[in-house]
Amino acid sequence: MSMRRIAIAVLLVLIGALPAMAQQPAKLRVNVFAGIQNLAIFVGQTKGIFARYGLEVELQFTPNSPAQREGLAKGAFEVAHAAVDNSVALAEAGAGSIIVMGGDSSMQELFAQAEVKSIADLRGRTVIVDAPNTAYALIVKKALLKEGLQDGRDYVMKPTGGTASRYGLMKDSKEYAASMLNPPFSMSAIHDGLRSLGGAVKLVGAYQGTGCWVLRSWAESNTRTLESYLAAYVESLRWALNPANRAESVALLAERLKISSDIAAATYDVAADPVNGLAPDARFDMDGFRNVLSLRAELQGAWGGTPPLPDKYVELSYYQRALDLIGR
Repeated sequence: MSMRRIAIAVLLVLIGALPAMAQQPAKLRVNVFAGIQNLAIFVGQTKGIFARYGLEVELQFTPNSPAQREGLAKGAFEVAHAAVDNSVALAEAGAGSIIVMGGDSSMQELFAQAEVKSIADLRGRTVIVDAPNTAYALIVKKALLKEGLQDGRDYVMKPTGGTASRYGLMKDSKEYAASMLNPPFSMSAIHDGLRSLGGAVKLVGAYQGTGCWVLRSWAESNTRTLESYLAAYVESLRWALNPANRAESVALLAERLKISSDIAAATYDVAADPVNGLAPDARFDMDGFRNVLSLRAELQGAWGGTPPLPDKYVELSYYQRALDLIGR
């Protein structure tokens, strides 16, 4: 066979392989905390919705916020879901993190030991948090400050890691008087006799809690992949929150979170609450985010005490195009 015929044959083989190559799914590493906020991801993986959008999602769990922020900055994963205040902190550190989608108003509640009847009773006690300078720790600081309690003077704030870790510590020792907990840990806390002192929105007002954030440089280089991920996420969330799928969603939560069916059912019902649960279509709450920035300015002294406009930290154009992919 002549060299020309060999070359043509090789070219034909390569051309024939192109459709198969094009169908290879884009691999995404998604980093999260354990909890109900991951229901859409569980559904997307289990029901093949991510695969239908050409994605293979690897779900990773972080032990705490600093590890998650560092991991995203170093490229250990592409997508993070957690309190959006962490994205602000990462952006302020120069890493170029941007928020691309909402999630919920946190579904976090301040839980305390049974003998703690009010926030005022936390005087002289230890409150445990994930990281002391972002997100839900700032909610705790603000809630206690409204009752005249200052961190370091009237109580001790101790960072101990993610929600699962904090719940375990509170259950095992009364030394740890209070912490912010979200479902399913808050459901278990009620079962264990811990006392809720109020939800995040009740304590500090409108709040943008969990959201999706990525590095701006990655988003600009992987626009189609990001938009496909956001579209698949929203479609998965719609499936999860459809009352017709409640039983299957509850079973999925029990399996993936390794919790009992009754705790899973109670957890799902919190998530399905149209006001305080998972935000429909994972919509971003701009007023809630302004409050996030205000808390950081007030309690951390960021930006000289004056919160900036949100535009620097939020880019919702990817989300809007993702909605176009699935139909509004």
